[in-house]
Amino acid sequence: MPVHHPRLLLFDVDSTLLDCGPQPREVFVAALREIYGASGGCNGYPFYGRTDPRIVLDLLTAEGWPEAQVRERMPRMRELYLAALERGLDRERMRLLPGVVELLERLAARRDLTVGLLTGNWEPGARTKLSRFDLNRFFRFGAFGGDGTDRDELPPVALERAARHAGRPFRPQEALIIGDSVHDVSCAHAHGIPALAVATGQTSAGELRAAGAEWVVADLREAYAAFGAAPPPASSG
Repeated sequence: MPVHHPRLLLFDVDSTLLDCGPQPREVFVAALREIYGASGGCNGYPFYGRTDPRIVLDLLTAEGWPEAQVRERMPRMRELYLAALERGLDRERMRLLPGVVELLERLAARRDLTVGLLTGNWEPGARTKLSRFDLNRFFRFGAFGGDGTDRDELPPVALERAARHAGRPFRPQEALIIGDSVHDVSCAHAHGIPALAVATGQTSAGELRAAGAEWVVADLREAYAAFGAAPPPASSG
């Protein structure tokens, strides 16, 4: 893998850093049914790579709900979902993905790097998920599902917040978006940002390459080489 020298790393959450299993989806669908009395074709809908608002809109408008009415009730649905997720998300039914803590600890020790999030989760939901493995300590800022309906809207938000956090601007070419879906790749490329795709989600390495990701790795243990760092010990992950 060629070595890349980014100055800003923006991580997705689900299936990139951790795997929550079916729990968030179950809570999300329950909140939809409580607020809207419907959940659309949720069983066949691919949640991965989409923002939380986009998921709500897609599921409900497919059932004939006007977008304005969906948006009107969305704050109530968001509040219900986030509260239930915080109460019920069980760490024992989750999985920390290989190499994550080792990578984040090494990146945190490097003064030349700024690390943040770029995720379709509403921020409290992302923080709830990360909290189960004490990962919030690595991420002081990010762009989240509440910052835009579609993922392509999030990179400019992340760049602006990174600049405020670091006290310096970042050019798109200095950033790297790290995620597990073709949506991570496309949102990066929409703004001239390279993408590192990790095949730990629902999308195969071949599909991620076909989407144009500059780097594709099996899991984040292989990402060390992309940042010019030595790999972790064989026992880690």
